[in-house]
Formats: sequence, structure tokens, C-alpha cells
Amino acid sequence: MSRSQDISDAVQSELDFDPLVDPVDINVKDINGDVALNGTVPSYPQYLEAAAAAQRVTGVKRVHNHLMVKLPSPDYRDDAALTTAANNALNWDVTVPAGVEATASDGNLTLTGSVENGAERTAAELAVSGLTGVRNVRDEIEIDVDADPGDVMVMVQDALDRNALIADDSDVKVNTTVNTVTLTGHVHTWAEHDAVVDAAWMTSGVYDVIDDLVITG
Repeated sequence: MSRSQDISDAVQSELDFDPLVDPVDINVKDINGDVALNGTVPSYPQYLEAAAAAQRVTGVKRVHNHLMVKLPSPDYRDDAALTTAANNALNWDVTVPAGVEATASDGNLTLTGSVENGAERTAAELAVSGLTGVRNVRDEIEIDVDADPGDVMVMVQDALDRNALIADDSDVKVNTTVNTVTLTGHVHTWAEHDAVVDAAWMTSGVYDVIDDLVITG
């Protein structure tokens, strides 16, 4: 049996094991650690969880999530109802700043507005992702804080140095150009990868993060 087949089987087993995913209509294909998920799932949270499950498997370097959300008929909401529900969820969530708004089109939510950092933008996504009727979330929220790129680079590097998931001998490098952070180097696991990317996004003044990290497995 090839290594790709081993990884595909392991990802499929992880999907079967995860109680938050219905894997019946998910097809897994792997080429040298690049895993593609194809097929359908019945909700947006399952779309997200399927990718997270694949990332937990040893040997997976990248996950290409091509799943489509096919809502059951009882879960369908018209645009007006979903827009209202999404904006209520944003307004009721204390971690989401005022001014962030949502609009719906055929189950696809678009978020707009401005926040101070990536953590607040992620909070807005989380506030609406679990709503009934959501098929996808498009985040167009802007980060509206000016900071010196040199300071941003130092703050991100300090955050990485503090993180228990990142090895002391890590070769991860941080470069900043006009408040866009580029991450390069090697990490062993997806957990380490996510810790690096999250640290970058949590830093005030970061407008964008370019993820050029390599997962070695």
C-alpha cells in the first residue's frame, strides 16, 4: 500500500471518528501529504470541522477543502432572515466590536466593517458560523490600526517566543512589509502551524498574514 493511500485512509478514519462530522458524502484524496476533501456536508460547521479533522492526521501537510455545504430543506433561511440572525449574533457577542455587519446571499454571509486586530475578526466569523442556514462565510472586515512595521515584527516574534507549542530551536522567521507579516520556516505539526499564524493575527497593526510555513510532519 502506498504512503498516499495510508494517509487517505487515516484521514477517512479520522473523519469517521469525529462526532461533529457526517463523512458519508466526503471523498478524500492525498498526493504526497496534500489532502483534498471533495463532496458535500450538511452544515458550515461540518465544513470547517472536516478540514480540522484532516489536519490532525500525521503526514498531512496541506488541506484543500473543496467541500460544498448542501443544506437540508428545514435548515434553509431566506436572505432577510439570515441577515437579521447574523447581525443579532454579532451584536450580542461581546468579543465583536461595534460596526461589524453581515449580509446574506443564498446562504453565503459577507462580513464587513473594521476591527483592531485579527483576533476580533476571527471572533466575528465564529459568532455567525454556527447559525442555521449558513453555507459559507466571506470575511471582508478591515483591520484599522496604524502601527510601525518594525514594532509589529518585534511583537509577533516576542509572541512566538512565549508560545509553549513552538520549539525553542524553531526556524520560523517573521518579516513585515507595510504591516503585512510573512511567516517562513518549518513546523512539525498543524497545532504548531496554527499557533504561529494565530500569534501573528493577534498582534495589533497586522493587516495581512502570508503563510509560507512548511509542515514537515
